[in-house]
Amino acid sequence: MITEAQFQNELDLIIKNAIREDIGDGDHTSLSCIPEDAEGSAKLLVKDTGIIAGVAFAKQVFSYIDKSLKVEIFMNDGDAVKFGDIVFQVSGKSQSILMAERLVLNAMQRMSAIATKTSFFANLLKGTQAKVLDTRKTTPGIRALEKWAVKIGGGENHRFALYDMVMIKDNHIDFAGGITKAITKTKNYLAEKKLDIKIIVEARNLKEIKEILTNDGVYRILIDNFSYEDTKKAVDLIGDRCLTESSGGINEHTIKKYALCGVNYISSGALTHSVHNLDLSLKAI
Repeated sequence: MITEAQFQNELDLIIKNAIREDIGDGDHTSLSCIPEDAEGSAKLLVKDTGIIAGVAFAKQVFSYIDKSLKVEIFMNDGDAVKFGDIVFQVSGKSQSILMAERLVLNAMQRMSAIATKTSFFANLLKGTQAKVLDTRKTTPGIRALEKWAVKIGGGENHRFALYDMVMIKDNHIDFAGGITKAITKTKNYLAEKKLDIKIIVEARNLKEIKEILTNDGVYRILIDNFSYEDTKKAVDLIGDRCLTESSGGINEHTIKKYALCGVNYISSGALTHSVHNLDLSLKAI
C-alpha cells in the first residue's frame, strides 16, 4: 500500500476538487440570505443502521472550509450506529457549516455504506484465517475514501493503484506469452527500475498454479473463479510457498465456504461497487 503521506495527499486532493466542484465562485444561497457573522450549530443525525465511517474525514473538510469551526465528536469511525444517534456537532459560522454540508454528507453516507458491508463480510469470516480484501473497483476520484472505509469496516486493502503492487492477470499473461515469461519479465523490470514492490499472479486453473510455483519471487497467487474443490487443491499445492487469495463473484452466500478452503484472503469488488448509502443528515440546532 501507499505511504500515509501519499494517502493524505489523496485526501487533500479529494477535498480541494470536491469544494471546487460544489462551491465554485461562491455559495450564493447562503451568501445572500445569511449574515456573514451569523453563527450556529448543526448535528450529524443517523437515520439508518450500520457502521459509521468518515468522521475523521468530516473534520478535515470542516477545517479546510473554516479552521475556526469546532467539532464535538460523540461517535467514532467504526462504531455501530442506529436511527436517532448523533455522531457529532459542529459549531461556528453558519455560512461555513452550509458550505461543508454536502461534501461531508456525500462522503460519510458512502463511506458508512462501505464500512457496513465490509463489517458484514468480515463477520462472516470469523473462525477462519481468511481476511476480506477490497479491489480497484472503486468510484473514480474518491478511491482513498472508499479504501479507508473498508479498513474502518474491518477489511484489508488490496493494492491502492497500478503503481504500488504488480498484479499479473490473465491478459498480462496472454500478452506476455505465458506465465513464466510474464513473471521473468516483471522481475527483471523491477530489478532494473530498483522497485521494491510485491508480485501477485492470477491463476485460471490448477495447471497454471503449478507453473507459477516453478518461479520464485511471487508474493501471492490469485485463485480466480475456482470451484471449492479446486480451491482446496490449489491451497494444498501452494502450501506455505506464498500467500493465497480467492476471487471471482464471491458473495455473502459463498465467502465462508471459500474461506474454509484455507485461503489467506478473499477479494470482493462488491465492497465498493455495490452498496446503498447510509441515511444521514446534518440538521441545524
